[in-house]
Amino acid sequence: QVQLVESGGGLVQPGGSLRLSCAVSGFTADYYAIAWFRQAPGKEREGVSCITTSYGNTYYRDSVKGRFTISRDNANNTVYLQMNSLKPEDTATYYCATGLLSNLVVTTDYFYGMDYWGKGILVTVSS
Repeated sequence: QVQLVESGGGLVQPGGSLRLSCAVSGFTADYYAIAWFRQAPGKEREGVSCITTSYGNTYYRDSVKGRFTISRDNANNTVYLQMNSLKPEDTATYYCATGLLSNLVVTTDYFYGMDYWGKGILVTVSS
């Protein structure tokens, strides 16, 4: 049974930082991608960042480039999203997801091909 569990969310002031973690278990593929998505109230879900297990390729949506960093700890099957210089518009529920690398399609706003999702964690950026 594949499980993804997000942690590290919460309330932070504008300009602050948070690090989200996504612990993955039960997924046994050799080559896969793990991505972070977010969905703000009343808005569509959007892709935030993605990392692959083959060469560690990383992808970011334009609005988070230079502020967010995705990384992975293969030994612990965990992917992190370091979020710096947070803005109120980053407020959303953040989800991690995973799928086979062979199914991954990257666009400017989304990462297609995810098969398994976490339940999400809330990030609120507010003073």
